[in-house]
Amino acid sequence: MKKLIIFNWKMAPDSLKEAKRFFNAVLDFKSYIINSEIVITPPFVYLNEFKNKKLKNLKLGAQDVFWENAGAYTGEISAKMLKNSGVEYVIVGHSERRKYLNETDEIINKKVLAGLKAGLKVILCVGEDLLIRRHGKKAAENFIKKQLEKDLKGIRSLVVSRKLLVRNFTIAYEPIWAIGAGHSDTPQDAVEIIKYIKNLLAARYSLNSIRVLYGGSVDSKNAANFLKHPEIDGALVGHSSLKAEEVKKMILLTNSYFTI
Repeated sequence: MKKLIIFNWKMAPDSLKEAKRFFNAVLDFKSYIINSEIVITPPFVYLNEFKNKKLKNLKLGAQDVFWENAGAYTGEISAKMLKNSGVEYVIVGHSERRKYLNETDEIINKKVLAGLKAGLKVILCVGEDLLIRRHGKKAAENFIKKQLEKDLKGIRSLVVSRKLLVRNFTIAYEPIWAIGAGHSDTPQDAVEIIKYIKNLLAARYSLNSIRVLYGGSVDSKNAANFLKHPEIDGALVGHSSLKAEEVKKMILLTNSYFTI
């Protein structure tokens, strides 16, 4: 299975000129994208600019989606709009949206179902904060279990094949306390949590072989320590996404960790 690397631009850059420069830098590295699938998730305003520049292993993603297809929902973006903008992947439930925009698990659940119904490949973010982690990994696992129970409510009733659902659904484990902190979780602890998530998805939802990524202060210095583990299927990268050399190094790293 190819490693999946999501480069999340968040609310940057400020101009289309800069956005083009960053995207073209990734295109310059296209010959290195061999054993990985790379997804760029720019702000909504830049999506149409890049819709026709996708490659076999370079995809376009969005940072959020609304749960309704149409209606009087000021400022929101529907799954249909995203698909018409060339989007294949969408991030749902990122910790920053949970924190700053007070997105609840009930809201995130609606977005997960809407994205999957529309045929988008949904990347659901889950993870614990520092207060919970201080109580140990068991507390973190229990918290994530409750998140998944709420975020995936009704997923069994989706009228799609199990094979298609597995292909279109990914989890990103992001320990909130590590995001933007300059220090990541240990690879060993991340592997244990990710194994727990995979076992839970298989046992409770019959979702086997779901990809689970790691996110939380990932950069070229520590990416190899995570990607070398077969349990970790890729990375959700934030801060380093807008640094050309960082992006190049991480793409090169993925060529060493291709798994069948």
